[in-house]
Amino acid sequence: MATRTVAGVDLESLLPAVNRSPVHYRQAAADPRLDPAGLDALAGSPYPFVRLAVAQQPRTGPGALLRILDSEFSVWDTNHLLRVLAAHPRADREVLLRVLERVTGLLAHRVVRPYSAALALAGRPELEPAELQVLATMPGTSRKVRRQLAEILVARG
Repeated sequence: MATRTVAGVDLESLLPAVNRSPVHYRQAAADPRLDPAGLDALAGSPYPFVRLAVAQQPRTGPGALLRILDSEFSVWDTNHLLRVLAAHPRADREVLLRVLERVTGLLAHRVVRPYSAALALAGRPELEPAELQVLATMPGTSRKVRRQLAEILVARG
């Protein structure tokens, strides 16, 4: 029987009693009933797809988001994670500044193109337009993305 808390169901209640696989942890991370303590525990999962599922939960707190950002991902998953965090409803200024730092670093190396994360950051009121201008000056930023960044920043006022 599931243990109910004020905020939701605890992690153990969402997992099978035996024969747990990584997929069970991803399913628990994606379950909207999972309580904040369970989300926080799964933010440290050894499985990148579990950490991504936690990052996609709108209830995941800034501390867990920072831990996920500091963990290792493939190039593909890094782009996805940065986009998710840049648009996350609970990403605070500290999380967003760290995402901006990562996006800027990736654009400087011209290896990864985190364009969707850059555009999502541009729309965040927690960041000042002046802080975001660096994205338009990076060698890895395409002309189209520079134009879109400028449009977003102008629309913000």
